Amino acid sequence: QVQLVESGGGLVQAGGSLRLSCAASGLTFSSYAMGWFRQAPGKEREFVTTISSNGGMTYYADSVKGRFTISRDNAKNTVYLQMNGLTPEDTAVYYCAARSGFVRTTTVYNYWGQGTQVTVSS
Repeated sequence: QVQLVESGGGLVQAGGSLRLSCAASGLTFSSYAMGWFRQAPGKEREFVTTISSNGGMTYYADSVKGRFTISRDNAKNTVYLQMNGLTPEDTAVYYCAARSGFVRTTTVYNYWGQGTQVTVSS
Protein backbone atom coordinates (compact mmCIF):
# COMPACT_ATOMS: atom_id res chain seq x y z
CA GLN A 1 0.00 0.00 0.00
CA VAL A 2 1.45 3.31 -1.09
CA GLN A 3 1.52 6.06 1.51
CA LEU A 4 2.64 9.65 1.16
CA VAL A 5 2.69 11.51 4.46
CA GLU A 6 3.27 15.24 4.54
CA SER A 7 4.55 17.10 7.57
CA GLY A 8 6.00 20.46 8.50
CA GLY A 9 3.01 22.68 7.94
CA GLY A 10 1.92 25.30 10.41
CA LEU A 11 1.34 28.96 11.09
CA VAL A 12 4.02 31.45 10.09
CA GLN A 13 4.20 35.20 9.71
CA ALA A 14 4.57 36.83 6.32
CA GLY A 15 8.19 36.79 5.23
CA GLY A 16 8.89 33.65 7.18
CA SER A 17 9.92 30.18 6.09
CA LEU A 18 8.72 26.63 6.40
CA ARG A 19 10.08 23.31 5.24
CA LEU A 20 7.61 20.65 4.28
CA SER A 21 8.50 16.98 4.11
CA CYS A 22 6.76 14.11 2.41
CA ALA A 23 7.72 10.60 3.45
CA ALA A 24 6.87 7.87 0.97
CA SER A 25 6.40 4.16 1.53
CA GLY A 26 5.08 1.22 -0.44
CA LEU A 27 6.65 2.25 -3.72
CA THR A 28 10.07 2.34 -5.33
CA PHE A 29 10.56 5.99 -4.47
CA SER A 30 13.61 6.51 -6.66
CA SER A 31 11.57 5.56 -9.72
CA TYR A 32 8.95 8.25 -9.26
CA ALA A 33 8.85 11.92 -10.01
CA MET A 34 7.41 13.88 -7.13
CA GLY A 35 5.31 16.98 -7.04
CA TRP A 36 3.89 19.49 -4.63
CA PHE A 37 0.46 21.01 -5.11
CA ARG A 38 -1.65 23.33 -3.00
CA GLN A 39 -5.28 24.17 -2.57
CA ALA A 40 -6.48 27.38 -0.99
CA PRO A 41 -10.00 27.73 0.40
CA GLY A 42 -12.51 28.12 -2.40
CA LYS A 43 -9.93 27.52 -5.09
CA GLU A 44 -8.89 24.62 -7.25
CA ARG A 45 -5.81 22.59 -6.50
CA GLU A 46 -2.82 24.12 -8.25
CA PHE A 47 0.60 22.93 -9.25
CA VAL A 48 3.52 24.24 -7.21
CA THR A 49 6.63 22.32 -8.23
CA THR A 50 7.94 18.98 -9.39
CA ILE A 51 11.20 17.05 -9.33
CA SER A 52 12.36 14.15 -11.44
CA SER A 53 13.09 10.74 -10.00
CA ASN A 54 16.83 11.36 -9.67
CA GLY A 55 16.47 15.00 -8.70
CA GLY A 56 18.15 16.22 -11.83
CA MET A 57 15.19 18.18 -13.15
CA THR A 58 12.85 20.55 -11.39
CA TYR A 59 10.09 22.89 -12.45
CA TYR A 60 8.23 25.61 -10.57
CA ALA A 61 5.06 27.56 -10.92
CA ASP A 62 5.76 31.20 -11.63
CA SER A 63 4.07 32.18 -8.36
CA VAL A 64 6.73 30.40 -6.28
CA LYS A 65 9.81 30.59 -8.49
CA GLY A 66 12.75 32.03 -6.59
CA ARG A 67 11.07 31.51 -3.21
CA PHE A 68 10.41 27.77 -3.02
CA THR A 69 12.88 24.94 -3.53
CA ILE A 70 12.03 21.29 -4.05
CA SER A 71 14.55 18.58 -3.23
CA ARG A 72 14.57 14.89 -2.52
CA ASP A 73 16.57 12.30 -0.65
CA ASN A 74 16.05 8.93 -2.29
CA ALA A 75 17.89 7.18 0.52
CA LYS A 76 15.24 8.45 2.93
CA ASN A 77 12.29 8.14 0.53
CA THR A 78 11.48 11.76 1.24
CA VAL A 79 10.80 14.86 -0.80
CA TYR A 80 11.07 18.35 0.66
CA LEU A 81 9.67 21.76 -0.07
CA GLN A 82 11.62 24.68 1.34
CA MET A 83 9.41 27.75 1.34
CA ASN A 84 10.93 31.17 1.92
CA GLY A 85 9.45 34.63 1.70
CA LEU A 86 5.99 33.36 2.48
CA THR A 87 3.01 35.61 1.88
CA PRO A 88 -0.65 35.28 2.91
CA GLU A 89 -1.34 34.20 -0.69
CA ASP A 90 0.65 31.02 0.02
CA THR A 91 -1.92 29.93 2.59
CA ALA A 92 -3.26 26.56 1.50
CA VAL A 93 -3.25 22.87 2.12
CA TYR A 94 -0.10 21.48 0.54
CA TYR A 95 -0.10 18.03 -1.00
CA CYS A 96 2.71 15.87 -2.27
CA ALA A 97 2.17 13.43 -5.08
CA ALA A 98 4.06 10.76 -6.98
CA ARG A 99 3.93 9.91 -10.66
CA SER A 100 5.71 7.59 -13.01
CA GLY A 101 7.60 9.90 -15.32
CA PHE A 102 8.57 13.55 -15.07
CA VAL A 103 6.15 15.98 -16.68
CA ARG A 104 6.42 19.68 -15.96
CA THR A 105 2.89 20.82 -15.26
CA THR A 106 0.56 17.85 -15.32
CA THR A 107 -1.86 17.27 -12.49
CA VAL A 108 -2.10 13.58 -13.32
CA TYR A 109 -0.28 11.78 -10.56
CA ASN A 110 -0.52 8.17 -9.44
CA TYR A 111 -0.51 8.75 -5.70
CA TRP A 112 -1.41 11.63 -3.39
CA GLY A 113 -0.83 12.46 0.24
CA GLN A 114 -3.45 13.76 2.65
CA GLY A 115 -2.01 17.24 2.82
CA THR A 116 -0.61 19.58 5.43
CA GLN A 117 -1.97 23.03 6.25
CA VAL A 118 0.20 26.09 5.76
CA THR A 119 -1.15 29.37 7.08
CA VAL A 120 0.68 32.64 6.57
CA SER A 121 -0.44 35.58 8.65
CA SER A 122 -0.01 39.17 7.55
